[in-house]
Amino acid sequence: MSVTVDVVLPCLDEAAALPWVLERIPVGWRAVVVDNGSTDGSAELARSLGATVVHEQRRGFGAACHAGLLAAEAEYVCFCDCDASLDPGLLPDFVRRLADGEADLVLGRRRPQARGAWPLHARAGNLVLAHMLRRRTGLSLRDLGPMRAARRKDLLGLGLTDRRSGYPLQMVVRAADAGWRVTELDVPYLTRTGRSKVTGTWRGTWQTVHDMRAVLAETPLKETA
Repeated sequence: MSVTVDVVLPCLDEAAALPWVLERIPVGWRAVVVDNGSTDGSAELARSLGATVVHEQRRGFGAACHAGLLAAEAEYVCFCDCDASLDPGLLPDFVRRLADGEADLVLGRRRPQARGAWPLHARAGNLVLAHMLRRRTGLSLRDLGPMRAARRKDLLGLGLTDRRSGYPLQMVVRAADAGWRVTELDVPYLTRTGRSKVTGTWRGTWQTVHDMRAVLAETPLKETA
């Protein structure tokens, strides 16, 4: 497949997972590790393993993801967590569906492979948000996971503004408002390396839900045009 692809990997203290993640980046693709203030040497390790490293000082998942998008240069951009819970080696099938014109945004539907891979509170929050998303956009998605792929130019055209936990949802909502074809592919969801900074606790999960509720309450861009 003759395409160019950058894989954005938001990173906060993921030194233990980085070797596993980076060795699974498809050959010929560029890994863009966005360091979001790590203190464990993640940035230096990623650079030594051949990744392009971008520094984003503003804390927040969305801030890191968007910094990676802005640093991307390839036709296609993928996003993947940097904690070894998702295998970036699965992303070629995502990009193929884009290149073949089957979809405009491809999302990974997480399928937990171990009992502790997806804690109950995180799964409950995801179900709530998926239901709210269906009501807001009509999209029948079952997951709002972080593994995804789209064309860089199209993503930049969405004008994403959230810089916290609402960023992944805002991407889907604005894509739906723009008439994009959004599809899901099942992906194995593994037990992450280290502690989650977002959904590792009930408090973190419901803060994420709070951020995403704010995104769902936004006025559709097509109504403000």
